[in-house]
Amino acid sequence: MKFDPRKIRKTVLDMAYAGSTVHIGCAFSIVELLSVLYRNYLRYPENDPLNKGRDYFLLSKGHGVMAQYACMLELGWLCDDDISNYFSDGSNLKGLSDSRIPGIEVTSGSLGHGFSVGVGLAMGVKLHKTGQKTYVLVGDGEINEGPIWEGALFAAHHNLDNFMVIVDENGFQAMGSTQDIIALGSIQSKFESFGFEAITIDGHDEIAINKAVSDLWRSNKQKPKALIARTVKGKGVDFMEHDNSWHYTRLNQKSYQRAILSIDSGNL
Repeated sequence: MKFDPRKIRKTVLDMAYAGSTVHIGCAFSIVELLSVLYRNYLRYPENDPLNKGRDYFLLSKGHGVMAQYACMLELGWLCDDDISNYFSDGSNLKGLSDSRIPGIEVTSGSLGHGFSVGVGLAMGVKLHKTGQKTYVLVGDGEINEGPIWEGALFAAHHNLDNFMVIVDENGFQAMGSTQDIIALGSIQSKFESFGFEAITIDGHDEIAINKAVSDLWRSNKQKPKALIARTVKGKGVDFMEHDNSWHYTRLNQKSYQRAILSIDSGNL
């Protein structure tokens, strides 16, 4: 099966170990979301990441980019050398999303901005009546940022029913839990109050993800869409799950081998 979550997570581990880099936990929380989108929804005519008729996917939480790179490897847009040389001197692949790489639509790192870029893209293709769709994936900590809500107001005002935001609700941000830093309450209710049609699902249940995306697009409501995905930071590796230290912890040989073993023996 293409975009198999186990394989995606192993590729993330290969990159993180090769580059001695961080952001493993926040890549693991979005694996199933990306797997379903790339397998079933994102349209790239002729498998060309630069095709003018493509759908747009923007990873606004750009620190999770290793999961996206792993999907791009599946598509043939990256090669094995890109993975084994990740984050090394001379590599084009860095620890945050970079729009110079075909298939990456936005350079991110300063959080909150990819959302509004996506809203602008959705507005443009709606005006041109091309039928293209725009997806933006944000973190729950990221929605502390004001530009998210400015963009949400704009999207609702212009009835951008070709725009979908996906919120990775893993309960953590870099320096702690979202509850402790800025409590969010019901994310679904917040987006609904801003004029979005919203659904909350288990962000690791591929069947539920697929149904939710399908249901939102099939709706006849002329509203932007919000998919709230309840996820687990570090999902798939037992000693990383719910442990926020893996936002910044690097792998060594022992922890890399232990993580691979955990994926191989897990129930994903």
